[in-house]
Amino acid sequence: MNRTIKKVAVLGSGVMGSRIACHFANIGVQVLLLDIAPKELLPAEEAKGLKLDNPAVRNRIVNAALQAAIVSNPAPLYRKADASRIKTGNFDDNLKDIATCDWTIEVVVERLDIKKNLFERVEQFRKPGTLITSNTSGIPIHMMTEGRSDDFKKYFCGTHFFNPPRYLKLLEIIPTPDTDPTIVDFLMHYGDLYLGKTTVLAKDTPAFIANRVGVFAIMDVVQVMSQLGLTVEEVDKLSGPVIGHAKSATFRTSDVVGLDTMINVANGLAQNLPNDEAKAVFQVPDFIKKMAENKWLGDKTGQGFYKKVRGEGGKSEIQALDLNTLEYKPSAKVKFATLESTKPIEKLADRFKVLVAGKDKAADFYRKTFAGLFAYVSNRIPEITDSLYKIDDALRAGFGWEMGPFETWDALGVQKGLELAQAEGKTVAPWVEEMLAAGNATFYKVNEQGVKQFYDIEAKEYKSIPGLENFIILDNLRATGKVVWKNSGASVIDLGDGILNVEFHSKMNALGSDVIQGLMKGVEIAEKDFRGLVVGNDAVNFSAGANLGLVYMFALDQDFDELNLMIAQFQQAMMRMRYSSIPVVGAPHGLALGGGCELNLHCDRVVAAAETYMGLVEFGVGLIPGGGGTKEMTLRTAAKYEEGEPEYNLLRNTFMTISTAKVSTSAAEAFDLGFLRRGDEVVVNSNRVIAQAKAAAIELAEDGYTQPMQKTNIKVQGKGALGMFLTGVHAMKEGRYISDHDVKIANKLAYIMCGGDLSSPTEVSEKYLLDLEREAFLSLCGERKTLERIQSILTTGKPLRN
Repeated sequence: MNRTIKKVAVLGSGVMGSRIACHFANIGVQVLLLDIAPKELLPAEEAKGLKLDNPAVRNRIVNAALQAAIVSNPAPLYRKADASRIKTGNFDDNLKDIATCDWTIEVVVERLDIKKNLFERVEQFRKPGTLITSNTSGIPIHMMTEGRSDDFKKYFCGTHFFNPPRYLKLLEIIPTPDTDPTIVDFLMHYGDLYLGKTTVLAKDTPAFIANRVGVFAIMDVVQVMSQLGLTVEEVDKLSGPVIGHAKSATFRTSDVVGLDTMINVANGLAQNLPNDEAKAVFQVPDFIKKMAENKWLGDKTGQGFYKKVRGEGGKSEIQALDLNTLEYKPSAKVKFATLESTKPIEKLADRFKVLVAGKDKAADFYRKTFAGLFAYVSNRIPEITDSLYKIDDALRAGFGWEMGPFETWDALGVQKGLELAQAEGKTVAPWVEEMLAAGNATFYKVNEQGVKQFYDIEAKEYKSIPGLENFIILDNLRATGKVVWKNSGASVIDLGDGILNVEFHSKMNALGSDVIQGLMKGVEIAEKDFRGLVVGNDAVNFSAGANLGLVYMFALDQDFDELNLMIAQFQQAMMRMRYSSIPVVGAPHGLALGGGCELNLHCDRVVAAAETYMGLVEFGVGLIPGGGGTKEMTLRTAAKYEEGEPEYNLLRNTFMTISTAKVSTSAAEAFDLGFLRRGDEVVVNSNRVIAQAKAAAIELAEDGYTQPMQKTNIKVQGKGALGMFLTGVHAMKEGRYISDHDVKIANKLAYIMCGGDLSSPTEVSEKYLLDLEREAFLSLCGERKTLERIQSILTTGKPLRN
């Protein structure tokens, strides 16, 4: 059956339901969002003379929930305008409308009786053959279909989204014995391709995969903390980014999610896992019970493991809970020798051996928690899944871990991890020792073709991970000798089919001289022996911008010749990419700021991940975009002059985008801001970006790509528009909205975008604008206020307003 999803019904508009509805709207699907109708009027409604049968009253609950979602942070929508795809209603009046939907998703309260009652009503209206799924974090899926028809059971499945659905990539698919296997295949594919999810097939066991292992890891950390006498702040320092986990780590995450939620999940697991060898770990400790009694549930009640208070001078400060006294105290700085020893180690996988080798409490913590985690996941196969890679996928996508448990174990060494667990008195599943005894030393390996494989426990051999054939993983290509050229900041990698890729590996993928050399070399090699070039990477972010440290060093030393050379080389690299004889495709994801944005502005096409945050942010450090960004945005604006909107309005909009350092909140918004343009693409699943960018490069090459000519006919507005900008900037200064230094930057930006003080609108070349841009950039680098702003960014990560 050729199944297409055009319209989805979401039943339940709470935090999860409303945000699931928003994410379907993000990808262009029409959504029917329903909830219960109120049973009584609010005082405000009574005052207006409204009755219970008034449509505004009957849909009050669902409308309020949707509006709360739309304005929430983080935003569940790519653009707020996408909410127009969501139609609201209530179960009494509108449940019949699910007959028009291709997929009905139930997201009501976590009570089996309520879900079953709703499904009984759903079956009266649901069109046979359409999908019906439940979003639940723990209720057994098979119990929900008792009493339902064969058709209902055939098309029913569990689909467990993680909150927030837009950002957390995990989607667990949990079939029942009656679910048609083709439906499972469809949901796995649809979740990956259209919803941008890491779809993981899970068994119908308590808490499925991610919550089962993730909550174990959290509760085990709590127990180890008590054993070692660690503080809340110490545990969060140890269990955060240093091991590839979220910055919110353990207890800050609990405060965000809600302590009550953690308690409910832990209690549910403790009750429903009588045969789990680690069931004691799920027992909630007394101090957490006391916190629940005190209503210290986290952000929702204003305090949990942390509390924000007003300190001296009215400044807010964060206090942490002392678990011995249950009193709050100022958060203390955390320092351990073991952590200090990992600071020079950038690659996550290389840190684990150092972390467990230390002699302090931090190392004790890692030895104990890794031992517990390794033993636990080894014993969950085949209970919760038959394949170890699914556990890693679930923890990475659902809990934001950079490396899953088995990947972490591999990095430490499987034999070493086994010995660690045994030393801590943990029992590892027998299959691990059998695997090692057979000469298989790792859980994963990359074969000669660059394909990542996992150890299949039942078959006792390595097998390719299904689905990865749709992705291009640069690490795997590197491991199989596909690097064509490299230096300390970049690598040129052969993607196959005549396409190269330039990958950055500088800190935060900053664009320094090594990266610029890599870009130039990539174009040179591609022009000679290949047919296209992609610029992309597998890091957390595409690029945080130019190397400000280098700019600061040259500017501080007043070495303007070197600074001029550096900016000129950056501009030349951008123009070299733009006007090469082969197509160049940008593949941004995450942050693409400053120089990272400028790079994509100069590509023939951009294939961006939906979660791409793109912007020209140089204004925040007292500069203007100097790598061709100001030129390119002026050029793009001039190209719109024939579309009918007043030219000054178009130019002013672009000026405001740059001068306010706007950053898109999604790739969709990047189109609105002009950073992406017609012909560029958005890919919802970031894992597919490089593969899709490669396909785009092939398409451009096969369509007969020819080397473009540099523009010499860019219309600039001259003194007329410049006067408008200078007047507006002066008014902002008089109103005390901007500083004297902001005035200098804004006036220089306006000067470039207007083409200087030309007496009338004139056509100029790209080189003309680039020269103005470079001159303005260099002059601002000589300003003391600019140096102060750059120094603030380098030392604190925050811009200084002056």
